[in-house]
Amino acid sequence: MPGRSGLVRISGYKGAALPAGSSLRLTAPVGARVTETPLADAGGFQGSVTADGASGSYTYVRDSASGAWKDGGYPFVLTVDERAVPGTRLPGCAVVLTDAGGTRRASGSCAVTVGMPGPTLTEPAGGTFVSGVARLAGTSYPGARVSVVDAAEHKVCAGVARIDGTWSCTPDTPLPAGANRLHASAVFNGVSAVGEDVDFTVTAHEPGAAH
Repeated sequence: MPGRSGLVRISGYKGAALPAGSSLRLTAPVGARVTETPLADAGGFQGSVTADGASGSYTYVRDSASGAWKDGGYPFVLTVDERAVPGTRLPGCAVVLTDAGGTRRASGSCAVTVGMPGPTLTEPAGGTFVSGVARLAGTSYPGARVSVVDAAEHKVCAGVARIDGTWSCTPDTPLPAGANRLHASAVFNGVSAVGEDVDFTVTAHEPGAAH
């Protein structure tokens, strides 16, 4: 994600389980860097990341006859530049698995696509009471198509994020009185993102009340 981190899980090794001293290295694609090895110090693995983030690795340190690498996925956190455009495919991601003697046992490439931060819905604000909703508004990636849906996944309205990242739209039909739950989703350049739910209450007008 632009300016954020995403998780890449490496799996699929079908060879013989490798004992302590074997290691798995991920080389980051162009435009990204490895920033974390979440599995470090857990399950018999030690993780490390190079100072420049060009690569990260896991080393199996448990003295176990069953060995490792054949089960589950091995996660690496990648971070991209905040200017990276959602939907862009980043080249050069590579994976190498070696045994304790440094002999390559498996290798491959991986594909990384830049994601997009989830859109926000800020108007109305969560937890508020409103007498009516003339418009919905929030933020998203500039140019993204933003749709707002209710708790039943019915579309309420849609709009496009402006160059400053703000968006707004007018509900197609008035929102019902009482508790409402909405969230925004966004699509840009083939990738999508979903924002958090926002709960607010639309108050009903009493008969004869001034508008």
